[in-house]
Order: sequence, then structure tokens, then C-alpha cells
Amino acid sequence: MKFSDYNISPLIKDQLEELGLRKPTDIQFKAIKHILDGEDVMAVAQTGTGKTAAFVIPVLDSLERKRHKGYSGIRCLVMVPTRELAKQIAGVFRDIGKRTSVKTFGLYGGVEQEQQIRTLNNGIDVLVTTPGRMFDLISQGHLDITKLEFLVLDEADLMLDLGFMKDIEDVLKHIPKKRQTLFFTATITKKIKSLAYSVVREAIRIQISPKNPVAKNIDHAVAFVEMDDKRFFLENILKEYDDRKFIVFARTKVRVERIVAAMERVGVKTEAMHGGIEQKDRFAIFDRFRGGENNVLITTDVAARGIDIPTMDYVINYDLPDDPENYVHRCGRTGRGNRRGQAMSFCSPDEIPLLSAIEEYTGEEIDQYEISKDDYREILFGTDEGGYNWKRLIEKDNKENGTEDEW
Repeated sequence: MKFSDYNISPLIKDQLEELGLRKPTDIQFKAIKHILDGEDVMAVAQTGTGKTAAFVIPVLDSLERKRHKGYSGIRCLVMVPTRELAKQIAGVFRDIGKRTSVKTFGLYGGVEQEQQIRTLNNGIDVLVTTPGRMFDLISQGHLDITKLEFLVLDEADLMLDLGFMKDIEDVLKHIPKKRQTLFFTATITKKIKSLAYSVVREAIRIQISPKNPVAKNIDHAVAFVEMDDKRFFLENILKEYDDRKFIVFARTKVRVERIVAAMERVGVKTEAMHGGIEQKDRFAIFDRFRGGENNVLITTDVAARGIDIPTMDYVINYDLPDDPENYVHRCGRTGRGNRRGQAMSFCSPDEIPLLSAIEEYTGEEIDQYEISKDDYREILFGTDEGGYNWKRLIEKDNKENGTEDEW
């Protein structure tokens, strides 16, 4: 089935065609018809499956077809856990709804309120928001959500992890009981089920969850590398594939900054992303990354969700995550929709227990990328880092003194 076969507005069909979206992914195929039929939906789908468009397309169609004369208030509320995700989903609504009259706005903290209030006063149809700023403006009388037609909870599992349960409960007190509710989550637990059944009514349940939660169109592998050698292997990959787009995950913001500095020393352009960077600067970094001004983003798990770069070629797990679920979310930054993606992990001896936990969580052994001793040595001593490579200096000194040893 193609999008052209759906009973949706020609304005949306034409825009999907222009965007190169012709055939729905599994989650889109299973969800769109039910949403168009006015049913509540509870959907479980791993990251990278196209679930944003699964609700954006039918919601846009309904709002465009059923416009109420004289009403310019919010008709669809999309609640998300992070500012990056709010900005991204608002962008998807605008991209797919470009030819329609539907107005979308992304609302979040970290920026001045005045312009946001002016935009709300001009009238919008779809509000994509994080809870904090939304409740600020509701309490100030600038935001009315009492006549909603749609409530969408996206990344509901992350919302619970971040402590937004009470915010969700408070929203339910402000909105109409007669509404259509769409609930999307990447993982399902008893707590998430309890939340879902408190907001949806007689929902259609959809689950796209293969045995291995890493998307089937992602090839992932692991290379065993000493902790102190990881920067040389990253340098090697980034220089060998300098025309590709990479997102590199490290454990802490200090590690991120050190990796960026190490890559700068060898002439590789990268940018850092972590929670210590101001919101406006984070948006600017993401925009440069999406636009191709920079093709390498070094980040903490702040970007494990809420960033959708359709052309992402590689994910590098420079450090393995402590939580195996984050491995799935990280890898999901590549292989989006119907595209194939590559994920490579560097595993030091100390991280082997983390690798075992990931393999137990996914139910599958990760393919090992075999590195011969000669190849390892060539990568290690082929770096442009100069004086910073202590192993190369030791070998040089050994040669000069006739005491060459194996490292």
C-alpha cells in the first residue's frame, strides 16, 4: 500500500510525494487507518520506525477537513519529554502540513516567553510542547487547552523516566473527556501500561517489537579497543569516511569535550552536545548538523532520543551505555524509516559486562568486528596526534635506543 492509496487530503498526499515519502513503514501502516477512523491508539514501537509520521499524517488530515469556523484555539496537544523533541515534531507537522492551513507551534522552556505568547495569541491548531512551559502559560492565562480534539503522548516511557507522571495527570484535568488520544512509547512496562489505560479508551493496541529491539535495518557491530586507544580508532573512521554523517556517544559531558579536543588536534571538525550547553546553542548545533555544516556530533545520551536526521550514516558508541535500553535508542539514530544504518561500538576490557548486559537485553549477540594485531598497530601509529600519542613516542624511543619491545 502507498500513501497515495489512503483516503487523506490531496494536499497532504502531494506534500508526502514531494518529501519522497511514498510507502508507509510498519507502524504507519498499522496506525494511520485506525487514527483516521477516530479510534484511540496505544502504540509500542522502537525508535527509528517512523512513529512520528504515523500520528502526524492522520491528525493533519482530520484538522484540515474538520475546521471549525470562528475557532482559532488549540485543537491538538502533543506532549513530549524534551525540548529537542518538541522542536523536531513541530517541524514534522510543518513539513508534512506545508500545503494545508493547519498552524503548528513548538512550545518549550529555555527561550523568552514574549514571542511565544504573541504566536499563541495569533491562533494555532497544533501545540507540541514540554510540560513545564505549557503549565507556566496556562497559569498566566495565555494558553487554553479546554477544547482539544486530539491528545498525543509521544515517548511516554521517557516522560515517566523524567518524572512527568503528575504533569500528565494535571493535563487530563484541563482537557475534554471527549477527545481522541494517541499514546506512543518505545518500551512497555506495567507502569507504562497503567498510564496508557488511564488516558486512552477502548484503544487499538499496536506493537512493533521484534525479538531484537534494535531496528532490523541497522547493522551493528562491536570492536574491542583499549580505553586509551579509542580516540585513535575514532580518528581513523572519521577520516576514512569523511563524507558521511556521524553521531558519537560518550558517557559524560567531560568525555564529550575531551573527544572534541582530541579530534581537533588531528584536524577533524566536530561539535559537542550535552546538557551543559545552553538551549539556544543546542538548537543551533542541531541545525548545523542537520544542514551539513558539521557532519560529526559528539554527544551524551541527551541526543539518544529527540533527534531525527534521516541521512544519518553511522552511530558510534565511543563508550557503552550503563543502561542497555539506551543502546537501542542510540542505535536508533541511524537506519531511520526505510533507510539502512550502521552502528559501531568500542568496547574496552572494563566494559565487557556492559556489552553482556546489552546482548542479554536485545536477545542477540552483537557481531564482533575483528581487528588483527597488525591493523590495530597501524591504526594506533597512523594517527596525526603527534606528541599526544604516548605509545608512538615510546616505540620511537625504543627504536632509537635499540630496545624495541612489543606494546
